[in-house]
Amino acid sequence: MQKIKTALLSYGMSGKVFHAPFVEFHQGFELIGSWERSKKLIQQDYPEVKSYPTLEAILEDDIDLVIVNTPVGTHFEYAKKVLLAGKHAIVEKAFTTTVAEAQELATLAIEKGVKLAVFQNRRWDSDLKTVRQVLLDGSLGEIVEAEFHFDRYNPNLSPKQHKETANSGAGILKDLGPHLIDQALYLFGLPTTVLGDIRTTRENSLVDDWIDITLYYDNFRVRLKASFFVREAVPAYQIHGKKGSFLKPRGDVQEDDLKIGKKPNVGTWGTESIDKEGMLRTEMDGKIIHGKIPTLQGNYYSFFDGVYNSIVNNTIEPVTAQDGVHVMQIIEATIQSSAQKKGIDL
Repeated sequence: MQKIKTALLSYGMSGKVFHAPFVEFHQGFELIGSWERSKKLIQQDYPEVKSYPTLEAILEDDIDLVIVNTPVGTHFEYAKKVLLAGKHAIVEKAFTTTVAEAQELATLAIEKGVKLAVFQNRRWDSDLKTVRQVLLDGSLGEIVEAEFHFDRYNPNLSPKQHKETANSGAGILKDLGPHLIDQALYLFGLPTTVLGDIRTTRENSLVDDWIDITLYYDNFRVRLKASFFVREAVPAYQIHGKKGSFLKPRGDVQEDDLKIGKKPNVGTWGTESIDKEGMLRTEMDGKIIHGKIPTLQGNYYSFFDGVYNSIVNNTIEPVTAQDGVHVMQIIEATIQSSAQKKGIDL
């Protein structure tokens, strides 16, 4: 099996939790090391790998794939250097800070003949996989509306300075927003119009921490919300059609399991607790159907397997750079809509 030599651009939470465990687990990747600026931590977990002092050291080494998992404001600069060096790249969300930056990276990857994927891992959450299956089986009928939430109760500011300092990459719109937006576009495609509302609700916060985005489609609407002041959660996924409704609480276990050091597998990994199953109420053949729907297994391994196949077999990336461009289009439209207090046509 061909090995893809892979390096990370940081070994903080995202590198340690979301990337290194899957790169190590997938037989097609070889974790070579990570750029570490101050704390040298990766060799505590992976003694055989390198701790690189600079990005240039990575680009000069025998590396095939670079994972750009640094703060959002650095994504464009670092990813561009990676692509110019002829390396394949995975870029964390938010892909960039502007549509123009996203489109430039997408074009550059094509010109250099390398693969560029956006790390939208939550397409492979157990929640969304189950929602997608319910939509595909047609049990809800023609969709009228959907509402997705990514809510928390956390009034405290983050200790990570880059998340709480006013900058082009900070704020909930570019943190949790890309997850919600990408999931909506993945399921429903691009909308015709975006109506957005952005607020700052936490005391002493310098960045946005509350969003409400409505995506207008010809015959239905999709609403996306995220807040730090939701102590009693509503269903994270609410989909209503002309035949029925499906409500699903957020229940994917992968992030929590990774944070406590559990290692991914292809057997039981990503299996939700049964109490997080979604509720379906619909009508089939004149009969009302009402009951729980078993949750599909989640697994971020599928994203990395898709990246591997895209490099080795020249298939399309699991989340393309153009997908990233589309998410940035919604983000920019949301900012414009909130400022002008009106809907923005795409």
